[in-house]
Amino acid sequence: MTAMSVHAVAGPTRWQRVAHALLYGRGVDRNAKAKARLGLVLLAFASLYCVIAVRLVLFTSAANDRGGRHSVSQDAVATARPDILDRNGAIIATDVKAPSLYAEPRRVIDVDEAEELLTATLPDLDARELRERLASRRGFVWLKREITPRQEEEIRRLGIPGIGFLNENKRVYPNGPTVSQVIGLVDIDNKGIAGIEQWLDNQGLAALHMAGLATDRLQRPVDLSLDLRVQFALRDELAKAREKYRAKAAAGVVLNVNTGEVVALVSEPDYDPNNPREAADPDRINRITTGVYEMGSTFKALTLAMALDSGRVTLNSTFDARMPLRYGKFTIHDYHAQRRVLSVPEIFTYSSNIGTARMALSLGVEYHKAFLKKMGQLDKLHTELPGMGEPLYPKKHWGELNTITIAFGHGLSVTPLQAAMGVAATVNGGLLITPTFLKRTREQALDVATRVLKPETSQKIRYLMRLNAERGTARHVDIPGYYVGGKTGTAEKVINGRYAKNRLMTDFMAVLPADKPEYLLLIMLDEPQPTPETHGYATAAWNAGPTAAKVIARVAPLLGIMPRFQLPDAEHLILAKATETR
Repeated sequence: MTAMSVHAVAGPTRWQRVAHALLYGRGVDRNAKAKARLGLVLLAFASLYCVIAVRLVLFTSAANDRGGRHSVSQDAVATARPDILDRNGAIIATDVKAPSLYAEPRRVIDVDEAEELLTATLPDLDARELRERLASRRGFVWLKREITPRQEEEIRRLGIPGIGFLNENKRVYPNGPTVSQVIGLVDIDNKGIAGIEQWLDNQGLAALHMAGLATDRLQRPVDLSLDLRVQFALRDELAKAREKYRAKAAAGVVLNVNTGEVVALVSEPDYDPNNPREAADPDRINRITTGVYEMGSTFKALTLAMALDSGRVTLNSTFDARMPLRYGKFTIHDYHAQRRVLSVPEIFTYSSNIGTARMALSLGVEYHKAFLKKMGQLDKLHTELPGMGEPLYPKKHWGELNTITIAFGHGLSVTPLQAAMGVAATVNGGLLITPTFLKRTREQALDVATRVLKPETSQKIRYLMRLNAERGTARHVDIPGYYVGGKTGTAEKVINGRYAKNRLMTDFMAVLPADKPEYLLLIMLDEPQPTPETHGYATAAWNAGPTAAKVIARVAPLLGIMPRFQLPDAEHLILAKATETR
């Protein structure tokens, strides 16, 4: 009873009475009471956050003391990248986890012993460099990135203090060199340094890496327009052609003319992105997008499209090709000289330089230059692939002689993909569509397309392309069932400022089906050599053309193009639908 009386007398402390008065006292203003309550709540939360902040600082400091793994930029850990898929969902590039070997030099007890044991297990390690790193007394150093699981297990058994492993994301390319010229590759830190891989980083992936947000869960696969099946067939045939004709290089592209999608792109020699050292070889460039070349007579498709679209030239127009065309000290000859007046279809099927040059001159220099600019041949092409080549042409002075030679594909150098884009516009109804390496619908393509030709002009070019396969220089590509149209091109290469007659660049552009084109195939051979089978010739009709035929026979079924037999000739199937401008 006495204890209870003492407890009752003691009562609340001074601070308790103050708090009670502030919160519940009758004489206190209600606003003051609310502010006091809010203040107490804020004080409680502030105290909690201060505790958390202090703990984080202590944790970070402790991690650094243990040799923080991300202490400096050169010690960056390879982070995750999204999978890259072909148009059918097949994997082109993906990440796998791979162990990397690191050291915490401050914890290494015996540098000599550690060096001896590690070099015995990993003979490719530089002993001197390894010793320098182990003796550096830094918190963290890499010793070897991306070792094998077996090597990891052997090193673990050694039990060396201060030696550890970190699982990193390693980029792997299951198809090896098959898609290398498009996909590109990454560096040791999994950052893109070429091709689509570099484009990914330029789209913000590098920023995600820096922010530490590039994780597997935050990334969606990238769907490319490529078809691995078509890619493989194209690469296989180009490799065979390169060997058969002893060419310096071979390249090709399959382009959807209605969407601008690049379905396949090959440039031989290529490289294995799993072995980055191969990519440094300057001979392994992407000749379809990086190199610029004079495309030869395939450019005649653009010249004839210009003339027909102008309304000043019709399919019935004729041009004098009886004699070589002389301009100053230059003389223009025809390879398949007919020495007579030629109609427009004959100029195309005989690939007449003289007739094509006269046709361009009839429209004038400025008209010609403006047309090629409209067709995207005078400006650098921009696609997802970095490092696109820039056209080479006479920018300061473009005179009549330039128009004469450019009309048949000399004097203007463009990327082959750029030339393919222009020719695609001449056969797809007259729409210029920038190529893409990403999947794109027809509707999306129409949103970015520009009309550059009348639809009836495009129909006439389709007729000429098919006619050339029936009667002209493209006869080697007239594959039964696929109604192919095409144009050959042979250009002498410029060596030390002069054209070399024995060093040729041959190419062939095929459209299929010619009456309603869906795809354009471009084949290029760099310095092909004559063979007994070609009767000593090295021009496009004897090498690039037959190679295109073999590619078409393999890829057309993969592209869903069904064979059609007993079709009428171009005169009755295509030209009959065209409205002739007289």
